[in-house]
Amino acid sequence: MKTLTPFQSLLFLVGGALMVVGATAFVLMWHREVACWVFLVGAVMFAVIQSMQLYEGRNTVVRRLKNMLNVADLLFVLAGILMVDTCHHFLLPLFRNGGSDGYYTYIEYVYNKWVVLLLVAAILEVYATFRISNEMGREDGEKGR
Repeated sequence: MKTLTPFQSLLFLVGGALMVVGATAFVLMWHREVACWVFLVGAVMFAVIQSMQLYEGRNTVVRRLKNMLNVADLLFVLAGILMVDTCHHFLLPLFRNGGSDGYYTYIEYVYNKWVVLLLVAAILEVYATFRISNEMGREDGEKGR
């Protein structure tokens, strides 16, 4: 894997910390209007920096795992967008089709669904990170022989 510069590593850590702080504050209902934006900014920082870390090797397992990390990054950003929508309801007008039916459809399909995306993204992130670590360790072990 391509190593990050110290500045990129700092942005990566700050993005992850902002995601944790934003999600925690949002769940605990502490300044939700700000917390959702904190999470979204952190998710974008985290995703951009992680996508900049390229794999230049030939191992197909690591390439697939890196693609899983990219999907997880996309899900983190989408979770942030849905978290902002939970606070500000900017997607609600897309569901208004002349009646109150649109509101119930919005509640059913969009409202608070950021939790599902965040859970799936976190599971993908943890799985792929540990598997990449194992695969890279195997590659290093095979090179040492």
